[in-house]
Amino acid sequence: MAIVSKSSVATVLVVLLVVCGGYYVYEQTVHDKAQAGATTARPAVPVTVAISEARDVPVFVRGLGNVQAFKTVAVKTRVDGQIVRIDFQEGQEVKEGDPLFQIDPRPFQAMVDQAQANKTKNEAQLEGAQLDLERYGKLIGSGFQSRQSYDQQKATVDSLKGAIAADQAAIDTAKLNLAYSSIRAPIDGRTGQRLIDLGNLVQTSQSTTLVTITQVKPIFVNFTIPQFANHNLRKNQAKEALTVYAYSADDSYKLAEGKITLVDNQIDTATGTLRLKGEFANADETLWPGEFVAVRLRLAMRKGAITVPERAVMQGAQGPYAYVIKADNTAERRPLDIEATEDGIAIVGKGIALGETIVVDGQYRLTPGSKVRIDPPAAGVPATPPAPKKSG
Repeated sequence: MAIVSKSSVATVLVVLLVVCGGYYVYEQTVHDKAQAGATTARPAVPVTVAISEARDVPVFVRGLGNVQAFKTVAVKTRVDGQIVRIDFQEGQEVKEGDPLFQIDPRPFQAMVDQAQANKTKNEAQLEGAQLDLERYGKLIGSGFQSRQSYDQQKATVDSLKGAIAADQAAIDTAKLNLAYSSIRAPIDGRTGQRLIDLGNLVQTSQSTTLVTITQVKPIFVNFTIPQFANHNLRKNQAKEALTVYAYSADDSYKLAEGKITLVDNQIDTATGTLRLKGEFANADETLWPGEFVAVRLRLAMRKGAITVPERAVMQGAQGPYAYVIKADNTAERRPLDIEATEDGIAIVGKGIALGETIVVDGQYRLTPGSKVRIDPPAAGVPATPPAPKKSG
């Protein structure tokens, strides 16, 4: 059996220590280089930020609506005749009583003259008959006139009185038809397309529409909202008339502001919606009959709600989230409870406290713990949207 000397063992131990030390130094160098490379490979991410704020935010319920004219009248003739004059232009604003069409008035004027002539003739006959009746009354006592003659004369007088009353009715009718020959605007509004031309013969039996007039100032918007809003709607409507806003069909910009005038008396069971009507002054004629609009009905005002810009909120597999900048300029991913969004503002129920710094641009390059560099917002693009204007 070979005998190993103490010096040999010491030599082996020294070699092992040298090898281990060299390996440690090598690993440490590689680790340091890796860290340095990692630091070089991950520079701070430039971001734009905003501060969460407390705002008074209106609570809206949305719906779709259709603009309806305040009044619509189909103008038709009440007498037969030929149109001899047209007194308006298509699309013209007219006032109640303004002339629109003139039907040849000569036949109706002739009927008025004839009825008046008949009345004059019957009045003259009545005057003579009444004088005869008075004379018959005086002669009955002396025996020169019989009671029968007197009664017959009295019947003649009564008959003539009836004829005169009929003549007056004929005069009134003839004058009314003469007035109807001048067709006038029944309401204030705007005329549509003229449906009949000068020189045409019109008849009441044909029921032809000559022109349609629509009143657009004020104007209505009919719309529906989901039935779940019914309770809050009626509760707040009992306090004051609720404000309703009409937006463009793509919901991109506001057209007009009005008040609710009708809440239907039942919910449509087929669609689960409630029908409402809003009235708008429409002084600038922004709304037009037949137009489809997006509608926002303001139910209440939420006081002191915590808000962030809507573009700061991202959607993930677990729901909405945002990146919050911590004191050491690192990003923290924060899950959020978003209660509503309106006009570029998100109302946060949970997840962000008042005054925290939120990333609004550049968040797509972030991961939890990323270093950030806060840049100013681009020119003309505010980091925080302006507060919505309060109505009323």
